[in-house]
Amino acid sequence: MLRLDLGWLDYTLLAVYFVVVLGIGVVARRAVGTSADFLLAGRSLPAWVTGLAFVAANLGATEIIGMAANGAQYGVATVHYYWIGAIPAMVFLGIVMMPFYYRSKVRSVPEFLKLRYNNQTHVLNAVVFAVASVLIAGVNLYALAIVLQALLGWPLWAGILASAAVVLIYIGAGGLGSAIYGEVLQFFIILAGLIPLAIVAVRSVGGFGELGRRVEASALGPNGLHAWSGTGVGDVSNPIGANWIGIVLGLGFVLSFGYWTTNFAEIQRALSAKDRSASQRTPLIAAFPKIFIPAVTIIPGLVALVAIPNFGNDDTGGLEYNDAIPALMGQLLPQGVLGVAVTGLFASFMAGVAANVSSLNTVVTYDLVQPYLARGRSDAYYLRMGRVVTAGGVLIAVGTAFLAAGFNNIMTYLQSLFGIFNAPIFATFILGMFWKRTTGWGGFWGLLSGVVAGTAVFVLSKAGVLTFGSDIEVTFYQAGAAFFVDVIVTVLVSLFGRAPARERLAGIVYGVAGADGVVPTIKQPREAVWWRRPILLGGLALALTVVLNILFA
Repeated sequence: MLRLDLGWLDYTLLAVYFVVVLGIGVVARRAVGTSADFLLAGRSLPAWVTGLAFVAANLGATEIIGMAANGAQYGVATVHYYWIGAIPAMVFLGIVMMPFYYRSKVRSVPEFLKLRYNNQTHVLNAVVFAVASVLIAGVNLYALAIVLQALLGWPLWAGILASAAVVLIYIGAGGLGSAIYGEVLQFFIILAGLIPLAIVAVRSVGGFGELGRRVEASALGPNGLHAWSGTGVGDVSNPIGANWIGIVLGLGFVLSFGYWTTNFAEIQRALSAKDRSASQRTPLIAAFPKIFIPAVTIIPGLVALVAIPNFGNDDTGGLEYNDAIPALMGQLLPQGVLGVAVTGLFASFMAGVAANVSSLNTVVTYDLVQPYLARGRSDAYYLRMGRVVTAGGVLIAVGTAFLAAGFNNIMTYLQSLFGIFNAPIFATFILGMFWKRTTGWGGFWGLLSGVVAGTAVFVLSKAGVLTFGSDIEVTFYQAGAAFFVDVIVTVLVSLFGRAPARERLAGIVYGVAGADGVVPTIKQPREAVWWRRPILLGGLALALTVVLNILFA
């Protein structure tokens, strides 16, 4: 069994981290006087804070452990999750969609659907998001339980319960404010732990040249070192088992845009910014560190594959792919440095769970309780309800953590959830924002049909009715089915229904003026300094991504 040998210095560093994080929660609690303070952080944060929180919220334990697992299982092609499956969508969110979100003054993503469609679509989106949030939070709890098992020898159930208790105290105290400021701290701690690990790991196998030779000699083969090689239509030999069309459309368009442009766990950070400019720059600032995260996740996964005997082969008693990061930490890092790395893993877990729990309590309170279940109550009531939902969400996540335990690669499981829940929501949003004819019931039935379609592909693949080249390819087809079924059903229902009244579209649909006479467009206001211009920031991020795709093709 995998076990890390920590010394007193390592445990001291870990203890200091927990004291600081819990201290952030205590300090943030003093600033919580209303439900908006607890659930929205007062909408007063600068762009650099929300930008780092945006990327840290995604840089959870599932990202660290899961992407290292993908690196070992699928090789360099894992970069598609970053350079194709993240950056373009983050740029689109910042330049095109954040102006719609911020201008509408919504408190959550589901609330935008209430304005654009109807109450039924609003409730459906809120429920779908709530289910997805507790499932994803459960994945993060399971990921930390893996670390606790390696660290202390705890059984998985004990690690899950202990992890849940820490989150409950941390988020229950200060709400979104403590989550965001904690995420900024966690971002730097995560990198402080992963960068030394990546450097030492590469040196342990003789440098990049030797690592490349050993990867080519492994089960991955020569294509394990390339992102696009072996992805031709009808000639797929890349370890991911998908052609370039599936990668670009399934991951790069549907899965990616579905996650980054509609997932409230991320968008909540941008909505907490102090003004429209800061909200737009939030995902654009986050895009730059996101571009280079593969260096500290995928590379350790490749090293684990070639340096650890029988790695990823359960049949011969080898470690699971999910064990790549903890195993390398235990083998390569000395005391002190090991403590920093383990603290970084804990920080990534805290960031991932905090993002999902803090967004869950906002959606349930503002999108289900306030408008439907308990109307007209005092603000103090909704503040208490936010804390109750926080506790309930953590408890449910404990149960969903055991679902994640059934997957050898938790990142693949996570992408399956995105394909089922986020892809159809993206279709509903895009049609609602840019097609005036979309009706309320069209949005409802399209969204419901999309979720069912994505679930059906997942179930049929597990039952062996549908076969694919790899588990990753399954997620591409899940997302594609969910998206296109949503679009088709929404369009058909809308065409046979009555067109929505113009006043319902005012100010929230492209080209339709609001009550103030302003027409929403993607045209950007002129910023005084260049580094605050969204178009320029987005263009630079995309240019870097193109260059990297060419270099690693």
